[in-house]
Amino acid sequence: MTPRDGDQRSGKGDVASKPARPAEIAAAAKARKRPPRKDIRSKAADRSEHPVYTGRTPPSEDRPLRVVPDIADPALADGAVPQQSSAAAAVAGVPVPGLERTVAMLVGALRGAGAAAGLEGDDLERRVAQTLGFLRRRITGEYDIDEFGFDPDFTEEVWLPLLRPLYQRWFRVEVRGIENVPADGSALVVANHSGTVPIDGLMLQVALHDQHPAHRHVRMLGADLVFQSPVVGELARRAGTTLAANPDAERLLSSGHLAAVFPEGFKGVGKPFSDRYRLQRFGRGGFVSAALRTGAPIVPCSIVGAEEIYPMLGNLKSLARVLGFPYFPVTATFPWLGPLGMVPLPSKWIIEFGAPIDTATFGAEAAEDPMLVFDLTDQVRETIQQTLYTLLLQRRSVFF
Repeated sequence: MTPRDGDQRSGKGDVASKPARPAEIAAAAKARKRPPRKDIRSKAADRSEHPVYTGRTPPSEDRPLRVVPDIADPALADGAVPQQSSAAAAVAGVPVPGLERTVAMLVGALRGAGAAAGLEGDDLERRVAQTLGFLRRRITGEYDIDEFGFDPDFTEEVWLPLLRPLYQRWFRVEVRGIENVPADGSALVVANHSGTVPIDGLMLQVALHDQHPAHRHVRMLGADLVFQSPVVGELARRAGTTLAANPDAERLLSSGHLAAVFPEGFKGVGKPFSDRYRLQRFGRGGFVSAALRTGAPIVPCSIVGAEEIYPMLGNLKSLARVLGFPYFPVTATFPWLGPLGMVPLPSKWIIEFGAPIDTATFGAEAAEDPMLVFDLTDQVRETIQQTLYTLLLQRRSVFF
């Protein structure tokens, strides 16, 4: 017995077995007649001019133009699609369901963070738009990294904004002699090193970018320990720090970059508070050799204020050897206050750039003359030391 036989016996197969008449077929087709098709071309034309897809907000006398969608817009309360700004369109690229609301929430969070940081008006809107643009470039991969790992987009949009509150409000850095740093081409900034934790290099980076008319990025020459640290090393690379070796320094200077070196190294940054502002030995003058081979001018730099952020009272050498550190500091606040002891004291900083020392006139072969290298090294060291003494006499107070 087949299923069809069973259907016929139960009566279900009687209707299916009857032949359909032509009139019935025509009536059924008429009942199932589809609505007229939409004009796809006209809809596409309408969509191409719609502000949601073009990112253009039509001007209106009642509604001012905004850089980003306003969270308080009553049109969003009814579930309507917000008018997409250029910043939001840059992140979205193409319309995606639900993305407008996500972007709106992100914009609200950015606005709240910006307002808490003291931004308002056009500055706040500009910063929000820049952040959205940075996120879009990260997603699409539209950013460059050079052969040393330097990421200018990350440095300008993330790294420097994180350091500016310390630079502007906490240390209140005052910069002098910025005109002595060349506006273009290579130069080697040589500075004193201090502070127990090398924050002076970070503040020097902000000073050269924000205070220099050309907003120059400085390429720091860092010690091996910086790149052996898993997180710090990656951040340092992206922010422009390179290994403090003569081949790397010469490649940077030969390419026209602005580089910075701290010849004292750990001897300077880890010296006790009783030796503050007394320069340690400048090594063998490797930085002078690199400048002579490339013809880059040497710019002496003196930093006052870094010595007081973590007054180093002692050094636990045994613990430092176990941890692989060059020193383990005991300061006036650490480890006595726990994590609070790692907050630097708000000293007043002064960064002064001296007159550049020309090296191009000596020629590249002068780098092989040990006496000339020694004399230039001593000249740079003495210039920085004398400037430090002068700045200390001019400073009214450690904290003001």
